[in-house]
Amino acid sequence: MLPDLIKRKLRELPDKPGCYLMRDRHGRIIYVGKASSLRHRVRSYFHRATLNRADPKIRGLVKSIADLDIIVLRSEADAILTEGKLIKDYRPRYNTLFKDDKRFPLLRIERNQPFPRIRLCRFQRNDGADYFGPYTSSPAARAALEFVEKHYGLRKCATLIPDPVNHKHCINDIVRFCAAPCIGKTTPDEYRQRVEQACAFLSGERPAVLKEMQSAMEVAAQALNFEKAAALRDTLRLLRLAVKQRAHIGRSSGRDADSGREADASRATDTGQAGVQALKKTLGLNRPPRLIEAYDISNISGTLAVGSLVAAVDGIPKSARYRRFRIKTLQTADDARMLAEVIHRRFARLKQEGTLAPRTPDLVLVDGGLIQMRAAKAELADLGLPDIPVAGLAKRFEKIFFDRRILALTADSPALKVLQRLRDEAHRFALAYHRKLRERRIRESRLDDIPGIGETRKQAILRHFGSVARLARAPERAIAKLPGIGPALARLIKQALG
Repeated sequence: MLPDLIKRKLRELPDKPGCYLMRDRHGRIIYVGKASSLRHRVRSYFHRATLNRADPKIRGLVKSIADLDIIVLRSEADAILTEGKLIKDYRPRYNTLFKDDKRFPLLRIERNQPFPRIRLCRFQRNDGADYFGPYTSSPAARAALEFVEKHYGLRKCATLIPDPVNHKHCINDIVRFCAAPCIGKTTPDEYRQRVEQACAFLSGERPAVLKEMQSAMEVAAQALNFEKAAALRDTLRLLRLAVKQRAHIGRSSGRDADSGREADASRATDTGQAGVQALKKTLGLNRPPRLIEAYDISNISGTLAVGSLVAAVDGIPKSARYRRFRIKTLQTADDARMLAEVIHRRFARLKQEGTLAPRTPDLVLVDGGLIQMRAAKAELADLGLPDIPVAGLAKRFEKIFFDRRILALTADSPALKVLQRLRDEAHRFALAYHRKLRERRIRESRLDDIPGIGETRKQAILRHFGSVARLARAPERAIAKLPGIGPALARLIKQALG
């Protein structure tokens, strides 16, 4: 039998695209999915046929679902992008895609260069370049890149300002129809016009180009040149997909988009405010906790320990108020003492800066139970701030520890939902910082500990030998032959890696 909460939410599902989040009985997100129709997709999980014939993973997922949330979006393309972000943020146990933190591809061009070229990338930075995408289909993005390079004669070489020397062994002007500005086949102004036309195509402003390809495909088919027609058909399909994604996903203005965002923001605000009011009543606070700060700790056996602070105003997370901390005083796994350190550093700094009054939270939430709550409360009391309310939310049974009380709220409680969302966000933020530090340490080479080897020498050594393991097996004389190494440093390297 399905819980009444699930039955009610299934009845209310809209026939619209979006993402859905499955939660277990502890409120944890265990699966994130996307759908062109939330009504049809989400309901399909609970059909009798699904429970009878689905693979064990799906059956296990369905049996673990105690609650679900949805995010209504404008299109399936938006749903794909949102799904990827949610999976990277929360890493649900039943999801397998997107867990490698792989971003959707974009096309990047620096128009301020003398002879700009378009490249594929996966990170958008605030560097003055123009970006097209993101594309939910990597083949579509690569097809669009290859097409604009060939169709508009854009260069592919990596040289900033190509010259005849670069062209000496290059045949791109023959096999890829490059405009070859390196040897003067086109002027800088003519090349820039080609770049502008390519950018217009990627922005969805040149639909006539696709019509020309359609006509060329039909002509090839009529001439019985089926191989060419099939190649044009495949390219045309990918280009249409790429242009469609760019035309919709890249849109940043317009009345419909603005009104949709305003409606989403309005709904989120209403939900957050209802949860805040419910928290005031549930915890017996003097005033609604409009500003809530949540804290969490992440570490592996005390190593690379970090703390996170996330904040919400009226139940809505405000990323500008987020903070992260490296634990400085402990080397052993003790979440309560680490939490106390973070609390002390946070509020001591606010007092020192004289900004405590406007930034004092109405409620401090810690990830944990009675021990963590008492540690945070004791630290605030030592700082002369005993009146700041502190609550703990334990993951195991989703119980709230507050002021010598243990509260067990129902899964659909607005008050519990506000705390769960904020606790999960604090956990995500802390875990992301911990992983970043861990990956940075993994990348650090054993060569960093050898005196006399800086970043330049390290990169030169690794380029030559390929890895530290191969370097350790190499004879000392081979290492000494590298530029800038010499016999003395080679001997030191062998000793360190021996």
